[in-house]
Amino acid sequence: MTTGVYEKGKQYKSEVPPTWCAGCGDFGLLNAFMNSLADQEINVNNTALISGIGCSSRFPFFIKTYGFHGVHGRALPIATGVKLANPKLEVVAFGGDGDGFAIGGGHVPHTCRRNMDLTYILMDNSIYGLTKGQMSPTTSMGMATNTTPYGAPDNPMNPLAYVLTYGATFVAQAFSGNPKQMRQLITKAMQHRGFSYLNVISPCPTFNKKDTFDHYKDHTEELPADHDTSDKFGAIKKALEREEHGIIHTGVFYEDAEKPTYLDKVLETRAAAGGCENPDMAKIINAYKP
Repeated sequence: MTTGVYEKGKQYKSEVPPTWCAGCGDFGLLNAFMNSLADQEINVNNTALISGIGCSSRFPFFIKTYGFHGVHGRALPIATGVKLANPKLEVVAFGGDGDGFAIGGGHVPHTCRRNMDLTYILMDNSIYGLTKGQMSPTTSMGMATNTTPYGAPDNPMNPLAYVLTYGATFVAQAFSGNPKQMRQLITKAMQHRGFSYLNVISPCPTFNKKDTFDHYKDHTEELPADHDTSDKFGAIKKALEREEHGIIHTGVFYEDAEKPTYLDKVLETRAAAGGCENPDMAKIINAYKP
């Protein structure tokens, strides 16, 4: 667990006890997230956490903010609707590799390309945990699971390369075994104006006996200090080093703070059409303007 969570972040902890298996990497993210909220002095009344279905999607229950536990794979469209309905809200979506890239995979590219001003934190354990250990989109090739007892035949997808290709304007990766860096990356992701994607390597000790904490400690390393976060092609190249060289990088891969957000473009459209006749909506839009 993250050191200091009960001193700094406990005011954000709800009365609902976490229900993950002992040793789950999601505990580390929960503590790091609460500490990040404290670092930013986030107001719970102006914050909404949105999730789909899965172990990771229980996240909103454990934080004292507004929360919405949606249906499988639909965290991003729900989060998009929440942000458009009230742009003043800090909106963070949560999910897992199955929820986000299997049934919800069709929503990711469109959220990226629109540059919705929200944060998506995906807990990647390379397995379906809630439904007891089936192969997921990020399961390693050859890994035995309940649905692939003789080894997974599929090539695993690369979430970082995926979201970079489709236009996410902030892309980073954390490891739940490194809570200090994870906490910092959460803060950076939430403070970015535009669509932020944070991939969190979060081992499942119950159903994934291959991709363990020890495995990731031996194969992860922080991006070099001279990594250029403005170079998208360089970021994609670093993301692909996992397949090419077995190196799993953590840190900020890419950031573009200049690209207009989706709501910026909506405001331009409204202005071109003669403004907004609804005074309540006009107040919300004006409050959102930078």
